[in-house]
Amino acid sequence: MFGTVDSAREAIGKLVERYRANRDRYQAASYNEETARGEFISPLFNALGWDVYNAGGLAEQYKDVIHEEGIKIGDFTKAPDYTFRIGGVRKFFVEAKKPFVDLRTDPAPAYQLRRYAWSAKLPLSILTDFEELAVYDTRIRPREGDKPSVSRILSFGYEDFLPKLEEIWGIFSKDAVLKGSFDRYAEATRGKRGTSEVDAEFLKEIEGWREELAKTIALKNPDLSADDLNFAVQTTIDRIIFLRIAEARGAEVYGGLLGLTAGPDIYPRLVQSYRSADDRYNSGLFDFRTDKLTTQLVIDDKVLKPILKGLYYPESPYEFSVLPAEILGNVYEQFLGRVIRLTKGHHAVIEEKPEVRKAGGVYYTPADIVQRIVKTTLGPLCEGKSPKHMKAIRVLDPACGSGSFLLAAYQVLLDAHLAWFLKHEPGRHKKEAYLGFGAQWRLTTAEKRAILLSSIYGVDIDRQAVEVTKLSLLLKVLEGETDETLRQSWLFGVRALPSLEENIKCGNSLIPTKALGGLFPDPDEMKRINPFDWEREFPKQLQDGGFDVVVGNPPYIRIQMMQEWAPREVELYKTLYRTAASGNYDIYVVFVEKGLSLLSPGGRLGFILPHKFFNAKYGEGLRDLIAKGRHLSEVVHFGDQQVFEDATTYTCLLFLEKAARKKPVTVTAISDLVAWRAGDESAATSATVPIQRVTASDWTFVSGAGGDLLERLRTIPKKLEDVTDRIFQGLKTSADKIYIVEEKARSRKGVRVFSRQTNSEYWLEPDLLHPLIKGGDSRRYSLTTTSRLILFPYALDETGSMGLIPAQTLKSRYPLTWEYLSENRDYLQDREDGKMRGPGWFAFGRTQALDVMGLPKIFTPDIADRAAFSLDETGEVFFTGGVAGGYGLLVSKDHDRLFILGLLNSRLLEWFIRQTAGRMRGGYFSFEARFIRSLPIKTIDPKSTKENAIHADIVRLVTELMSLKKRLTDSKTPHERTQLERQSDVADMEIDRLVYGLHGLSSDEVAIIEKETGPKRGSATG
Repeated sequence: MFGTVDSAREAIGKLVERYRANRDRYQAASYNEETARGEFISPLFNALGWDVYNAGGLAEQYKDVIHEEGIKIGDFTKAPDYTFRIGGVRKFFVEAKKPFVDLRTDPAPAYQLRRYAWSAKLPLSILTDFEELAVYDTRIRPREGDKPSVSRILSFGYEDFLPKLEEIWGIFSKDAVLKGSFDRYAEATRGKRGTSEVDAEFLKEIEGWREELAKTIALKNPDLSADDLNFAVQTTIDRIIFLRIAEARGAEVYGGLLGLTAGPDIYPRLVQSYRSADDRYNSGLFDFRTDKLTTQLVIDDKVLKPILKGLYYPESPYEFSVLPAEILGNVYEQFLGRVIRLTKGHHAVIEEKPEVRKAGGVYYTPADIVQRIVKTTLGPLCEGKSPKHMKAIRVLDPACGSGSFLLAAYQVLLDAHLAWFLKHEPGRHKKEAYLGFGAQWRLTTAEKRAILLSSIYGVDIDRQAVEVTKLSLLLKVLEGETDETLRQSWLFGVRALPSLEENIKCGNSLIPTKALGGLFPDPDEMKRINPFDWEREFPKQLQDGGFDVVVGNPPYIRIQMMQEWAPREVELYKTLYRTAASGNYDIYVVFVEKGLSLLSPGGRLGFILPHKFFNAKYGEGLRDLIAKGRHLSEVVHFGDQQVFEDATTYTCLLFLEKAARKKPVTVTAISDLVAWRAGDESAATSATVPIQRVTASDWTFVSGAGGDLLERLRTIPKKLEDVTDRIFQGLKTSADKIYIVEEKARSRKGVRVFSRQTNSEYWLEPDLLHPLIKGGDSRRYSLTTTSRLILFPYALDETGSMGLIPAQTLKSRYPLTWEYLSENRDYLQDREDGKMRGPGWFAFGRTQALDVMGLPKIFTPDIADRAAFSLDETGEVFFTGGVAGGYGLLVSKDHDRLFILGLLNSRLLEWFIRQTAGRMRGGYFSFEARFIRSLPIKTIDPKSTKENAIHADIVRLVTELMSLKKRLTDSKTPHERTQLERQSDVADMEIDRLVYGLHGLSSDEVAIIEKETGPKRGSATG
């Protein structure tokens, strides 16, 4: 489709031969760069499968390659020579030079390329004169004076092009980029050379501005409240960034802000620049009719001067002309996670917001994921529509943050409008389109403004986030604008930028004012909750039926966290939303319910959110809501693959429709996230599921023969919870460092142990010490005990119940243990926020499983890469709950424990777990009680001779396997180990065969099971 290595070899071979034959002429100073591009560099990349010449006749927004993207800035800076794209998304730049330039010794070309690509947040880019092709890691911050070798990771002379064509093709051909090879190579080089990407650096930059501005404004303006201070600092930063980017894009005179540093009283003159911008743009960003505060501020020159000077070359490494709006959004998303607080002495302090601190940070949705969500929801609504009808489409993000989803939606609408004009004689629509830079048709400023005002809407509880969203959208309007095009818009009586006050609003999307009750709610509560009344704020949109598209990345916050800083809201959600009625929920499920309620009759919703609600108890309300309304349209399931950088969050893309759906649901499972994000659809497997199968019960989407098998297994009446007396989680001490010790020796004196808490050794009585296992100590049919012990200060009382040993009894019967516990008394008493103070200060933090831990039980780790059920036959082995812990199963007396153990470790039930349980990073699955309790257990018909024989055979084989596993542990030679492993494998496979027969599986179904559970599991580890 995009050429082959062989066709590239032929075309590049001819280029190399021609260059070699005329090398002296090409290296002459008179041989110009433009000719070099046309004769060699463009044909080189065309041979690599890129449509360099736009032979496909695609519109600007869809071209593979953009030549000199953007416009010239000032008299000396120009755009990158080539921008290579997939689906309109930049992948890398190529900067071309004439062969006369020595790329190995001249630092200027490399620095220029690196500034472009680093500012655009591209991982790799290329510098070439055809004589040489150099690949740079452009995540490394460029610094003036860097040698040309800095961050260069590959280099090819033209004589290398053919010998190393496979390597070049495998990274930079269009085919390689589409299949994810480019992204994988970029990822493989990440972090090896001190990468410091543009968003991280720019975040540090503006965080520094915030700190300095906050300190000086707080000091020089002592009457400001904390809210006023946050507004003043944020607004100042927003305005400076806007004006600097406007300069870089040609809408403002280059160097305007820099010129302010030439004299004193910088801030008053900066305010004058704001007023000029207000006259020019008529934007809410510079609206001093509502902003009565910032014009009166006093800000020191010594703070403003370095900020403004640092925005320009050579002090600034940023090339603002190519800095994507998405990068700005990423930076601001992190920036908004902190807030300025005033001390009693009116000093400014920067601190994390409580919700951000509890959530472990702020995670920005990658641009390609945002675009997928927006294109899936909004794209179909634009198809076949005229600009008039497209302007009736309304897009909403109810938790818009820095505005990334709204920016993407706005871009889709801009592209759709332009595409329509291109098909309908654009010259006839002078108010909407014009022939601009590079002889390309573009939308007029007035048209871009009209699209924005008619179609883009957002709400966020954070006032600063609302302002950032407005800023990002206004900068998007300015993209491609020049002083000349802005003047053209004035000819039609339209200012360049609109006020977005009626489009982007501040408030709590989930709570209306009336929910607070009373005519005069508490002012502090009103301020904190910030209620939002949709009918009052967006009356026309709701009267017309609602929003056509709702998109976003709602907050992921469990109510247990919210209780600390928002207890009233937690209770309000329970009364306002059926998805929160259970009392245990995550805030994102409420956002889904709210989003659905805001959709128009034909509307669509697309969110990225955790897929935990598919199986979690708290997700039942949302599953029920979606299932009963038949709203589910599509799911893109990422499994255990991580979308967000530096965060472990198991997510999916959820697409819903307001109207009851009759068509099947599309479910896409991503097998290679890197390749899929690069555009390789073969990295995903899609299937359809009948809408009737979507119910309030746990969501498991399997299609075809696998789906039929899963449904059949689910109809088995007995579940694991029906054949067990109890499924219980391990002990929770809340002081593992004290209660869990390591055995060092035994003697008549007792057991000598090592304590991690005190880093010391002690002698303890053996009666209260039990072997302790972790999840990783369990294998199929085998438990491995270690030197780990747990101190268990409990015993059966007179009633036969497990109770805490009284202090006096402990002191008299177990003096060594009492002395050890007493040494740690302060720590133990302070646990659980002081709740452990009193006579029972040495008790465990939780009382769960105390009465059953000493009984014979089947054990499973809480997470494992495959089934790892084992048997504690005596009850002497204890285990803990939580991380690296597990669950115990007490099999009912009416069922054979060994038979149940064989079923649980079979491939069939492992496959069932893989389809129904939560999946973790590294291919691990959750074996928590909420998943395993529903495992289907095929019980034996006592009248069936065949089934009774299978039962007996499984019990016999499980007994044999447990013996073989023990012998394996004790084996002393490689030969003996190999023999035992082979015997174990045979017994394992025979159990699987018997289980398949017991359940009546066909050969095709067996093939599905064995393909998905992998090759031979291996007796030693499995």
